[in-house]
Amino acid sequence: MKYDQVIIYYFSGTGNSRNAAQWIVNIAKEKGLKTHLLNIDQSKSVEIPETTTKTLIGFCSPTHGFNMPPIMLKFIRSFPKLTNVDAFILNTRGGLKLHRYFLPGLSGIAQIFPALILRLKGLRIVGMQPLDLPSNWLILHPGLRKKVVDSIYSRCKSITGAFAENMLQGKRQYKALLSLPFDLALLPVAIGYYFIGRFFLAKTLISTNACNSCEKCIIQCPVQSIKMVNNRPFWKYNCESCMRCVNACPKRAIETSHSYSGLLAVIFSLVLTPLIVNGLSALGIMDWINKSALSGILLFIFNSIIFVAFVFLAYRFMHYMMRFALVNKLITYTSISKYKFWRRYKPPHIRAK
Repeated sequence: MKYDQVIIYYFSGTGNSRNAAQWIVNIAKEKGLKTHLLNIDQSKSVEIPETTTKTLIGFCSPTHGFNMPPIMLKFIRSFPKLTNVDAFILNTRGGLKLHRYFLPGLSGIAQIFPALILRLKGLRIVGMQPLDLPSNWLILHPGLRKKVVDSIYSRCKSITGAFAENMLQGKRQYKALLSLPFDLALLPVAIGYYFIGRFFLAKTLISTNACNSCEKCIIQCPVQSIKMVNNRPFWKYNCESCMRCVNACPKRAIETSHSYSGLLAVIFSLVLTPLIVNGLSALGIMDWINKSALSGILLFIFNSIIFVAFVFLAYRFMHYMMRFALVNKLITYTSISKYKFWRRYKPPHIRAK
């Protein structure tokens, strides 16, 4: 073996990235290597076990909006400079299955950007592996059936095993670069999600009258983005949309307000956006923006600021109105996630060896 120690840092919303990291650790243990599996949840600082020239450091994380979640990016940015140390990146992404065919997700810049940061910190990137574990984005679709989840997991376990074996033997593997042209094309989407999209998605989560104030969602939130406001969970703007709270709620009280979110999108697109453009034109600002070489970017930034402010105020209003039984029922029963067919995601639990 090329290494005598493996250190893996991971962030996982519902368990996929943790399970992938555990697979690699189990293989390293079977080969007699010293291992450290470290969860970065709510970490205040970067803790690094004593490293040697034969240390391999891994970073395992889900893919959110074609990027790594801000919590992992922040962790990587704060990682100290190291020399003569190898590193790998593994990102889980929304895998699906259609009949017999496994459908891959896309990484976007979830591999590229972290790899550049780590390289600047002196680490040698020896592995870049995307892993199409089951999609768990319950905001957009119900959890996959157990049979499908088990099938995808079986396939991904083999892929992860081969990846780990190659790395531990000193072979370099960059599977993430195979989809590089497609991933780079998603750069605008990744940036838009990081600065705008994730804020909107954080404001689609609601707590219905089924909530018993157990505060399990608050306790388990990895970024402390949930607080109690008027005896009801309230999601702040630093929500990672990791879906941990949705899956962990024992009462299935956390839903996605599909109807209300759709209404906000329609109001902003068909009402507020024309009003903003007309207002800027009346003030002469629109002419100045159109003459600027950066007109598109300036208009995008301005619209984004207005959109985030609009969503913030609308969410505050909805949260307040949810205290009334009629409004609560209206929002709840027009949320698709309320119904039984909208399954919660249940990944297998990979045991440590």
